[in-house]
Amino acid sequence: MISYTFDVRELEFFLLILMRMASFIFAAPFFSMNNVPRRVRTALAVFVSILIYSALETPHDIPYESVWSYGALVLREALVGVMLGACANMCITATAFAGHIIDMNIGLSMVSLLDPATREQVTFSGAFYNYFYTLILIASGLYRYLLKALVDTYTLIPLGQAVFRTEKLLNATILFMADYLMIGFEIALPVLVTTLILNSLLGIMAKTAPQMNMFSVGMQIKIFVGLTVLLFTVYMMPRYSDLVFREIRTIMVQYVDALMP
Repeated sequence: MISYTFDVRELEFFLLILMRMASFIFAAPFFSMNNVPRRVRTALAVFVSILIYSALETPHDIPYESVWSYGALVLREALVGVMLGACANMCITATAFAGHIIDMNIGLSMVSLLDPATREQVTFSGAFYNYFYTLILIASGLYRYLLKALVDTYTLIPLGQAVFRTEKLLNATILFMADYLMIGFEIALPVLVTTLILNSLLGIMAKTAPQMNMFSVGMQIKIFVGLTVLLFTVYMMPRYSDLVFREIRTIMVQYVDALMP
């Protein structure tokens, strides 16, 4: 028979650790995909929280006065985990944004697919980019970096002491949105330039040979040329995945700095 006793203070400390870790896992990339079973995510959050609990020193007292104030601490830790996980997840969605831009230019914007990972309607190129870059980032060990970065936040942001500096969070979000658009357009740039040149050529042909129906011919040519350029730009994807990885590190550092006491 196993008999294990613990102090209520230790249980409160562990629950705060678990809340930040579980919120991060349920919002971070890779872990938050719908094809990852919830039991696996829950078990991973509990297992990593136990390891962190054994490594951290239990504080003598947790700053709360009543059940409501402890609930506020729990919500604060949940918000910290969700913010860090969501900002990393939004960086991954820049690839889907690039695919949406490409499909709008080559004429495939009406073609939508059901993404089983997010259960949302996505475009053809968006699903292609999203899965390809996700595979590259998994192979590069991004999931290990995310877990290590969150573990480091327990030292930088002690439990129950997170401070939400609105100005820093707003500035970090604005800079992130600018980088988000830059990454999306940079990924889609080869196809955008090609379709721009192709549209110019089709416009010249429409003026020189008005008897030809350039609308019906041009749609087929744009799809063929766009998919061909998309195929030839596959070798550039590792370079673009580095951009996404650096953006994840940048936004997480900025958010942690805005939450530090």
